[in-house]
Amino acid sequence: MSQVGIGIIGLGTISELHLKAYQNNPGAKLVAVCDLNEERARAKAEKYGVPNVYTDYREMLANPDVHAISVCTWNDTHALFSIAALDAGKHVLVEKPLCKTVEEALEVEAAVRRSGKQLQVGFVRRYGSNTGVVRSFIESGELGEIYYAKASCIRRVGNPGGWFGDIERSGGGPLIDVGVHVIDLCWYLMGRPKVKSISGNTYDKLGNRSNVRNFTHYKAADYSPDNNTVEDLANAMIRFDNGASLLVDVSFSLHAKEDELTVKLYGTKGGVELEPKLTFVLEKHDTMLNAVPQIDSVTFDFASGFQAEIDHYVAVCRGERETLSPVEDGVEMMKMLCGVYESGKLGREIAFD
Repeated sequence: MSQVGIGIIGLGTISELHLKAYQNNPGAKLVAVCDLNEERARAKAEKYGVPNVYTDYREMLANPDVHAISVCTWNDTHALFSIAALDAGKHVLVEKPLCKTVEEALEVEAAVRRSGKQLQVGFVRRYGSNTGVVRSFIESGELGEIYYAKASCIRRVGNPGGWFGDIERSGGGPLIDVGVHVIDLCWYLMGRPKVKSISGNTYDKLGNRSNVRNFTHYKAADYSPDNNTVEDLANAMIRFDNGASLLVDVSFSLHAKEDELTVKLYGTKGGVELEPKLTFVLEKHDTMLNAVPQIDSVTFDFASGFQAEIDHYVAVCRGERETLSPVEDGVEMMKMLCGVYESGKLGREIAFD
């Protein structure tokens, strides 16, 4: 095909990054947008020159000019729209997480199998330039066997509220919203080993702390100070069948001194910190080195990361590349996320077959 006809379902904040990236890709053509809020849909269509506006996703999927879609909706509709699109013969890029439950994830995977179409999960950090550099070091054996990783994504006051704080629509709080990014990044670079066991904890002690003043933070469009049914904090130790382990903690609300984003991996020959600043920790000639690569960005840049993700997806739709984030990985990630929640609820470690 000369150009991939693109449809966008859901026109909230994250859709802007998708729309801009598609607009910048000569192999893609924005054909349709769909949102329950018709006014918002028409405004986006006018801004990006999109010819077709829908409020019913089924009508959009019936448009033969739409070859592929981005699902940018609430988490509770990811599976619904992905399966409908696949069954309609469309390729799918679905924002993380793949869905809300493992059962839904398996249903999406089955739809991919029967449709023969491509599905790419929006693990955008896999497509970051700093991730690519680290992957090349690991694949060359520079760091040896990666046996331990640790990651933190701590927000002191960072509950966006709205649908993010509504467990029925989101499926959870910081773990499923931002924790998925750092867990996936570590797991991906560790070689995607199978999960053996998870010991997790979740806490809902502080709420969204709407009383805090003089501190600006992102709020969802449907923010309400009284609406919050998700956890404040989650932490976990994840063990894999190859003996490696991952330690993670994430929060929307915590009495911490400052926000924190750290991603670290450790191997038998060296280590690496991807965030907050890409640094390799190496040992050469019996001397330890902290090596900072000379690249355009030593931290993840969302704009360029989304552009790389969308460019890769368009190439996948055109049959030119294979996705870096297939549906199988989305299923495994849901097992991990849901495993943390289950362990926290039961108060004990859970094992996987």
